[in-house]
Amino acid sequence: MAVRLVMLGPPGAGKGTQAERFARSRGLARISTGDMLREAVQQGTELGRQAKALMDAGRLVSDDVMIGIVRERLARPDAVRGFVLDGFPRTVAQAHALDEMLDDDSPLIVIDVDVPDETLVRRLGARRICKVCGWTAPPGPLVCEKCGGELVQRRDDGAEVVRERLRVFGNESRPLVDFYQQRPTFRSVDGDQVPEAVAADISAAVASVLGDQR
Repeated sequence: MAVRLVMLGPPGAGKGTQAERFARSRGLARISTGDMLREAVQQGTELGRQAKALMDAGRLVSDDVMIGIVRERLARPDAVRGFVLDGFPRTVAQAHALDEMLDDDSPLIVIDVDVPDETLVRRLGARRICKVCGWTAPPGPLVCEKCGGELVQRRDDGAEVVRERLRVFGNESRPLVDFYQQRPTFRSVDGDQVPEAVAADISAAVASVLGDQR
């Protein structure tokens, strides 16, 4: 049975790190919206050109464009045996579209990484990103481990800005969580733990869903 996992959670919850870790441990495709957008733009696909025009104008990428990019990505051979989605869906419309893409017997597992706001403010305040490649660094490194570039704080990671981002995220994400949480394949895990404990809880949550499906 293919393992298909959607990772939900607010900025700073660590879902990207956990998504990469889980995908690597299971040999699955880790599919990030940020990576997909950059790739589509670099390849100059029709959807990539549409996304670039929106981003260059300072606008959010529309549901239609994101759905098209994800549909193209999920059609690749490496996604057939399973995948971990990070950053998609972000709206109920995108969630409905994902259901239509996956109209078969393999379950869609949804993990919500739950972290208190105060922890998120602290984490994001300490976060650094690479000026060159955009890699988000965990605490500790002084330079980017991927390309050696300089690590800097994002402008929108100051405490007051972070609180506003979390407020907006909460308002926007609640309908999506409501959409999924009534499903038997939905699980919430405590993200306010060391990464190893969060990873263990995610693995246990996935195992519990797959056990119910057999």
